[in-house]
Amino acid sequence: MEILHLAVGPLQVNCYVLGCTETAQALVVDPGEDAADILTLLKSKGWSLKQIVSTHGHFDHVGGNRALVEQTGASLAMHRADLPLAQGADQHAGKYGLRAEASPVPDRFLEDGDQIQVGSIELEVIHTPGHSPGGICLYDKSGHLFVGDTLFADSVGRTDLPGGSHSQLVQSIRTRLMDLPGETIVYPGHGPETTVAREKAHNPFVGQGT
Repeated sequence: MEILHLAVGPLQVNCYVLGCTETAQALVVDPGEDAADILTLLKSKGWSLKQIVSTHGHFDHVGGNRALVEQTGASLAMHRADLPLAQGADQHAGKYGLRAEASPVPDRFLEDGDQIQVGSIELEVIHTPGHSPGGICLYDKSGHLFVGDTLFADSVGRTDLPGGSHSQLVQSIRTRLMDLPGETIVYPGHGPETTVAREKAHNPFVGQGT
C-alpha cells in the first residue's frame, strides 16, 4: 500500500489516497474538496479509484464525494448515523460562509468491525462516536490508522457540533484506539501525523496522565 496525502478545501482537510501497488486500484479517505486535484493525483499514479470512504459527515470531509462518484463511478461508504450530516453539508457549510456539495447517498453503510478491501488493501472499520454520531476510524493491521476528526496530535475532535459528546469521544478513543500497537501511525483529518504511543503518553485529553 502506498499512502499519498493532500490538504483540501478552505479548512485544509487531510485527504488520503491509498493505492494498491499490485493492482493499481485506489481508495480515497475524506475527499473534502478539490476533486480535480485528487483526480490529477490518481491519474499521475495510473490508479483507478474504486472506493471512497468518509470518516464522518461534516461538510469539510465530504464536499468532494459527489464529484468523485460522478467522474469515476467509485463506490461511496460511510456510517449510517452520519448520513443526515453528509446530505446537509451544503447547508452546514453555508453557516460558516463557505460552500460545499451535499454528499450523495452511500452505496454501503459501514458498521463497527466491517472490512473494506481494495486490491490488497484491507481496512477494519472502528466506530468511534463522539465528534459525530457516525464517526469511524480505519485500521490497517500493518500499522496505519486513519482517524478523521476523532483524534489529533495532542488533541481530540471538537464536540460542540450537533450530535457531539466529549465524554463519548474520550471513551471511544481510550477503549478503541489506545490499545492498538504503540507504533501504529495515526493519520488525522487535520494537522500532522502522530502515533498511538505518543498520544497515549502526551495527549492531555486521552493520555495516561488523564
